[in-house]
This record gives sequence, structure tokens and C-alpha cells, in this order.
Amino acid sequence: MASTKEYLDYVLDQLSELSDISYRPMMGEYILYYRGKVFGGIYDDRFLVKNVAAARKVMPEAHPELPYDGAKEMLSVTDTDDRALLSRLITGMYDELPAGRKGKRKNNG
Repeated sequence: MASTKEYLDYVLDQLSELSDISYRPMMGEYILYYRGKVFGGIYDDRFLVKNVAAARKVMPEAHPELPYDGAKEMLSVTDTDDRALLSRLITGMYDELPAGRKGKRKNNG
């Protein structure tokens, strides 16, 4: 099942307090970037982030999920209505994320 553009738009709106959020469509899903680094994505209309220490600290109750068969586990973001939590989550993760690759990304703003 592919993710809907409506759900992507909702998540991007919830992340709008952060500057430099971008995304790239990939095989019916969406990869999310913060300041050029991949931090998560939208998979089957689920908002998932990389399973790094900072994300586990901000969301200790988060359940690991597979975005697709053969992928590494990611953490499910269930409280998408809390913009302050989302900002804290993404900015906290930034230093733990690998450097981004050069390439085209669609910017939401």
C-alpha cells in the first residue's frame, strides 16, 4: 500500500516550525530530510523515524516497526499532533544522522 499525499502534507504541516524540511517520493512512499540528512519517512501512511538514541530518548514508548520488508527497524511516531515534541525529536536526532547525499529533493517551502 502506498502512502497518500494528504498524509505527507499533514506531517509536513506538523513539522512546519522547522526550517529546511524536505522530502523525496520513492516507490509510493516519501523519504524525509532535515537539513539534508534523512531522518525518516512516510511508509504506508505511517510516520517513521530512524531508530537512534536521541529518538528513543524523546519517545521511550515508541515501537520499532519495519517500513518495508528487508529494511532496518524504525520508530513509529504516534503523537503527530504535538508540534513541540516533533521539533525536539527531529532537532535532537540531527547530530546522530549520517551525512546526506547530494541529489535533488523536493522542498516543501
